[in-house]
Amino acid sequence: MEVKLIAYTQLTPAFAYTFPNEDWLGQVTNGRAVALTAIRSCYSHRKPTEIVKEEGEKYFGKEASDGGDGTDADRLFRHIVRSGHTSTLEHLSFTFAIEGISRACLAQLTRHRVGFSYSVQSQRYVRFGKDDKSGGFDYVAPGRIEENERAKIIYSVGMGLIQQLYDELRAEGIPPEDARMILPQAAKTNLVMTANLRALLDFYKKRRPGSGAQWEIAELAERLKREVIEYEPWTERFFEED
Repeated sequence: MEVKLIAYTQLTPAFAYTFPNEDWLGQVTNGRAVALTAIRSCYSHRKPTEIVKEEGEKYFGKEASDGGDGTDADRLFRHIVRSGHTSTLEHLSFTFAIEGISRACLAQLTRHRVGFSYSVQSQRYVRFGKDDKSGGFDYVAPGRIEENERAKIIYSVGMGLIQQLYDELRAEGIPPEDARMILPQAAKTNLVMTANLRALLDFYKKRRPGSGAQWEIAELAERLKREVIEYEPWTERFFEED
């Protein structure tokens, strides 16, 4: 499994230039600026385009007034999450390349619909014969099978047989859209997924390691979190809070 963040919410240059303090361009992430703008737009008499310009010093330039860590913006973000006003976090979006997950994992992932968009590799248009460009289908093997030598052999033989049968169906003139019916849930697939921050926090809460979720989607949840916090480190605490 590979998970890479390929795009996320960015400020336009015109908006970034309204920052009253040039140092903020290197210290205040795009997500923090957008989050402050969205949150304060609900409570301020000012226009959204004026929030950072007029209130930025108060929130980004001062220590948290609740005695917690970070700035007063961090205090505000904590308050918003704890109070459940997380619709304001829907304005932050993240686009991921997800590669090499099983179709079984995909089925679990796409049960999360609100706030998510998916573009998935097609088994109808991509051919998975041994002699096709794909070189045949690849598959995910659960750890408990990998650790059991006999189970590993059984599994491998089964996957090889499925590949053979797929190729034979194609040789009989069966189109890929019908031949794919024989492919297993273990078959790997790739996709592009976009989700907003609120949806990702909810997804992680339900699918994170230790939540009772199956191992593969739990690993996916953890990798998605890592990608988000690499670019928006302030979000890490919200992934961990119940």
